[in-house]
Amino acid sequence: MENIKGMKRTRYCGEFRPEHIGENATVFGWVQRMRNLGGLIFVDLRDRSGVVQCTFDEAINKELFDKAFTVRSEFVLAISGTVRSRGEGAINDKLPTGGVEILADEIRILSKANTTPFEIVEDSDVNDVLRLKYRYLDLRRPDMQRTIALRHRIAKIARDYYDENGFYEIETPILTKSTPEGARDYLVPSRVHPGKFYALPQSPQQYKQLLMLAGFDRYIQITRCFRDEDLRADRQPEFTQIDLEMSFVDVDDVIAVNEGFIARLFRDIHGIELERPFMRMPYAEAMDRFGSDKPDLRFGYELKNISDIVANTEFKVFSGAIEAGGSVRLINVNGGGATFKRKEIDALGEFVKTYRAKGLAWMKFTDGEMTSSFAKFLSDAEIAAIKDRAQAGDNDLILVVADAKDDVVFASLGALRCECAKRMNVIDKNDYKILWVTDFPLFEYDEEEERYVAKHHPFTSPRDEDIDLLDTHPEKVCAKAYDIVINGSEAGGGSIRIHDSALQAKMFKALGFTEEKANEQFGHLIEAFSYGAPPHGGLAFGLDRLVMLISGRESIRDVIAFPKVQNASELMMASPDVVDEKQLKELHIALDLPEKE
Repeated sequence: MENIKGMKRTRYCGEFRPEHIGENATVFGWVQRMRNLGGLIFVDLRDRSGVVQCTFDEAINKELFDKAFTVRSEFVLAISGTVRSRGEGAINDKLPTGGVEILADEIRILSKANTTPFEIVEDSDVNDVLRLKYRYLDLRRPDMQRTIALRHRIAKIARDYYDENGFYEIETPILTKSTPEGARDYLVPSRVHPGKFYALPQSPQQYKQLLMLAGFDRYIQITRCFRDEDLRADRQPEFTQIDLEMSFVDVDDVIAVNEGFIARLFRDIHGIELERPFMRMPYAEAMDRFGSDKPDLRFGYELKNISDIVANTEFKVFSGAIEAGGSVRLINVNGGGATFKRKEIDALGEFVKTYRAKGLAWMKFTDGEMTSSFAKFLSDAEIAAIKDRAQAGDNDLILVVADAKDDVVFASLGALRCECAKRMNVIDKNDYKILWVTDFPLFEYDEEEERYVAKHHPFTSPRDEDIDLLDTHPEKVCAKAYDIVINGSEAGGGSIRIHDSALQAKMFKALGFTEEKANEQFGHLIEAFSYGAPPHGGLAFGLDRLVMLISGRESIRDVIAFPKVQNASELMMASPDVVDEKQLKELHIALDLPEKE
């Protein structure tokens, strides 16, 4: 193959405009396509900036023309020539470079290419398995190039913004200690210390608190985090956080500085001036109105509690759920009565079962008529009260879930309202609704372990007015915790931390830690607090999720250069993989694998 000796790029392919006509140009890139029109060959050359048309004229240089005739898609070329106008009738208004072309006087074939397993085009509909196996080809596509460039820009805006606001960027260790933080750790065996393991950090939580104790006051890091948990569209085993911590602050201080960052992002990326301060909503209200702690506010379909209306009804599905301590709630899908057929409503019933609901009751109003799966069990007064509570009119569809556990009702209807909004096509993808969800419960009850666990992490501070409830009613304690939600996705979250040793000990006790166990897991932090700890708090944004939301992508896999798939494997390099027996021996590891069925 040829080389580029003596050739120097003058501009990227996508940068040429009519004002550059007459310039000598040298471009490098991949062949998007080659068109042979007899005496003319057009080569569309692509690099990360876009595409420019390069023209080879047989009448001017037959040898060069014949060489251009040999190129194929995805060949890597260097081309030199003169920028000229395409001329009237040949302008391509769909391309930024569509008014000009490069009349070539030199071409070098730097690398030939086999036929690719899929075409390198915008918004390819190739299946994900093939895309990820050949990820380096997938990343050549213009939309993927733009997304990765956007990720770079967001990271730069973050660094610039937080630097302007007094934050130091400080790196924290990747090889650290395994401590309980809510998910399963990835472990790394130590060769030097046989039988001992490092853990990859789920977050830099303890280190950033220690940096506050060290007196750095404001810390930021764009950091890799690792969690060995099941994947979904917005989750990966390794992910990136914009992680930060601040000293001598309370909730309002942390929220204010981070609202400024989000406002800067939307201004610089989309040219949108967001109204501030952002909306705030307590966790309890979010659950009651939307069935979710990350509500999408771009549409209605809010939950309504009808437990008081149906508590004494003969319909045991409703009254039985209430008697068992649960509730009966509904959503009104405006216009759904005219849209959803019976078969589609039945499918929604199957949908809510995936959230542990036992079924879905419904009431439909169409052309002045009502049909329902449960109305025959209710009195006219109860039906009228339900319709009034739902604020239902003609062509509306009421969907009802009843269960002995409110968590099931909330999860089912919270997911159902989003599903219905998608099917009704009422979500404006160009709209951004941002809010803070605050006052989370400090604890949640783990039925398997039969004890309370931290809803966020064990260093989260309770609200001042709730501290006395820690010993008597932990389920009533609210945290100084806050999540920022963008269009129904949690973009980031954080809390004010406990900085008082006595309160931290009380927290460990509430979580079921003995003093010995607390010291074993967190002794370094407990000791550090004894030397003077400032009030502090922080937040972490999911960088992958932020990029996904701002770019309009559906999955964080589309904004990560080399992501994992559902089973945490990476298809391109075929990892994880077996290792040599010698490596295992050096690490003092003996495999005890389950027998294959």
